[in-house]
Amino acid sequence: MSLPQSTLPNASAYDTVPLPWVEPPPPDALTLGLQQPDKSRRQAGGRAIGLQLLHSFIADRSRQYRGGISSPLRAVDACSRLSPYLTWGCLSVREVWQAVQYRCASEAPPAPKHLAGLNAFGSRLHWHCHFIQKLESEPGIEFHNMHCGYDGLRESEHKPEHFAALVSGRTGWPLVDACVAMLRETGWINFRMRAMLVSVAAYPLWLHWRPVGEWLATEFLDYEPGIHWSQMQMQSGTTGINTARIYNPIKQARDQDPEGRFVREWLPAMRKVPDTWLFEPWRMPAEMQLRCGLRVGGPDADIPTPLVDLERATRLAKVRLFALRAQPEVKAAKAAIVRQHGSRTFVRKRAGKAPLVAVPAQLELL
Repeated sequence: MSLPQSTLPNASAYDTVPLPWVEPPPPDALTLGLQQPDKSRRQAGGRAIGLQLLHSFIADRSRQYRGGISSPLRAVDACSRLSPYLTWGCLSVREVWQAVQYRCASEAPPAPKHLAGLNAFGSRLHWHCHFIQKLESEPGIEFHNMHCGYDGLRESEHKPEHFAALVSGRTGWPLVDACVAMLRETGWINFRMRAMLVSVAAYPLWLHWRPVGEWLATEFLDYEPGIHWSQMQMQSGTTGINTARIYNPIKQARDQDPEGRFVREWLPAMRKVPDTWLFEPWRMPAEMQLRCGLRVGGPDADIPTPLVDLERATRLAKVRLFALRAQPEVKAAKAAIVRQHGSRTFVRKRAGKAPLVAVPAQLELL
């Protein structure tokens, strides 16, 4: 990351370079199954716009980074929004990293909050490369559980109606459905909302991460396979080495969108719901529904009823997951996964505990 940046050749140098194919021509989008329409509100592409975003983030928007990236409303500006430009090669990780370091070390150092935001963003560039390395080290994690002890946990219990409701934004949990609506229009939602989507799919809806991951991969404008498939497994609890991350969509709505601004922006029907019923609109009395001109529940309702009882379904999912984790053979297989995929930070935290084999040098973050 500290090496000099490469100099781009003059565009005219490409005029005489032949294309790598002559016959047959490359497949078109329809052949590749990419016939879905473009996102109506996606970020515009190109290096020039990517550089503008980089400069605005480093100069100003990074002040909001810490404390702002969890909220689906504030994250639109607080996040760097550089991920599509890194994914598509409009910007390089090296130039972004060096730009951040240059600002941190400038003669007029940033204010403490600003500096904290830049440092927090810099740490995520490390994680960006770490997760890509996971897939390079084990390409199969795109297709199979990172920990084979979790094979069979969900695969045979796929519920098409649960998957269809998730994809169409009809789960009945307003924050989940609003995130799907935003994703459909923009190709982007912030990380916490991505984690919540996968968690809801994996636990109360009990869906396997693979079909959910395929769907999200076609929706994310910044789809990066290394990050994507590692996170799908982390949030679904199949890595065997990470803490179970189970997000309650009602609690997340209360914490991250307490006034319902995000939900009401992306779900027009929710604009009629009084604040009292904002987080659980399916509990609205019938007379209140009539007064608001809403239909709650049923296949053609304005607001669907949740497919499952959230508390009960999540509790059952936890029981099944932790019962599997407690099995001696499953616990014993963790060390090999840490050896291949763990970060140096994880190994440092284990100092003084049972020894683990050192992480290979090519997997180190720093």
